[in-house]
Amino acid sequence: MKSKVPITELQARMKRFREKMQGSNPDWQMVIVINKVNQYYFTGTMQDGLLIIPREDEAIFWVRRSFERALGESLFPLIKPMHTFRDVAASLKQFPKVVYMETEIVPLAFYQRLQKYFSFTEARSVDTQIAAVRAIKSPYELSLMEQSGKIHQVVMEDYVPKIISEGISEARLASEAFTLLVEEGHHGVTRLRGFDTEMALGYTAFGESSIYPTCFYGPAGSYGISWAVPTMGSRERKLKKGDLIYIDLGCGVGGYHTDKTMTYMFGKPLPAEVIATHNQCVEIQYQIAEMLKPGAIPAAIYETIMNRLSNEFRENFMGFGKQAIPFLGHAIGLWTDELPIIAKGFSEPLQEGMVFAIEPKKGIKNVGMVGIENTFVVTPQGGRSITGNHPGLMPIY
Repeated sequence: MKSKVPITELQARMKRFREKMQGSNPDWQMVIVINKVNQYYFTGTMQDGLLIIPREDEAIFWVRRSFERALGESLFPLIKPMHTFRDVAASLKQFPKVVYMETEIVPLAFYQRLQKYFSFTEARSVDTQIAAVRAIKSPYELSLMEQSGKIHQVVMEDYVPKIISEGISEARLASEAFTLLVEEGHHGVTRLRGFDTEMALGYTAFGESSIYPTCFYGPAGSYGISWAVPTMGSRERKLKKGDLIYIDLGCGVGGYHTDKTMTYMFGKPLPAEVIATHNQCVEIQYQIAEMLKPGAIPAAIYETIMNRLSNEFRENFMGFGKQAIPFLGHAIGLWTDELPIIAKGFSEPLQEGMVFAIEPKKGIKNVGMVGIENTFVVTPQGGRSITGNHPGLMPIY
């Protein structure tokens, strides 16, 4: 994607953010946006810099590297060069004692360097306000996510089945799937909100590998490349007849992600009870999608679905053994794991234009992780999938 983010888009985002700050913190004086993804959201360019948003004056994007590239890429009204934070401090007439910043992700050393130059005495969190503004996608943002969804669908439903063959390793299948995604237009990275969380692409796992314990906060697992890189897939685990294939990959266009999980049966059908369990997960996805309407409460959706499940089905639901996690889906956009989450504690009503990855899954001993994941846009008619509607467990014989 080479076109610039429209100036009307940037202006609308800043306006909504200022309104959100005024509503939640009426006495705010200044926000410092440090995270590159958040900076991209407000400026349309991803550089090394600081975005200063004063209450009364126009926001300024101070760029250390690359100022020239920022000017070429962004329609943001005020972009200025800086060599150090001292340049920014010298330009400001006054600096408030209380500032707002992304306290969830700003390292302590970085915070201390800011404090050295700007002499504030207190930093308060702006993470919730930025997340709330970002959660509602504009038509421009949705168009990028829909492009990503189409790529996701065609690669995982049409292309990947053609490269699956006996003896291929998890890592090889993951790398070939990644190549296909990039060739079709994927932006090549999978960005995550979680602190100290990294992921090149996602998880590709065969059979029992898909329920192997992992540090990643998700329902499935994988042996991974190595102990140092427990993602993507194993070079040693090779595909054999009768395996369940589990592929959970991210895709994105112009910075905006979609999330999708596909499962396949290789060589022969899985047992009937496994297929039945999978189909129940698919039905749960449809039930959740029907509830993704403006005004719905994420926590209520979670409770409604969980209360419908039998105690037997709840065992190993959304994870295997101790790996089970208490959510059914998550918002998605510039990060794959955005807020809000379909889980307890999230009581703010859904709004039209929010986007969620819905992923009901269940681990089965000696078989692997069955279930499904697709990306849905919140509409008055319910969730609209932008990553396809294939139910999974695609047979490859």
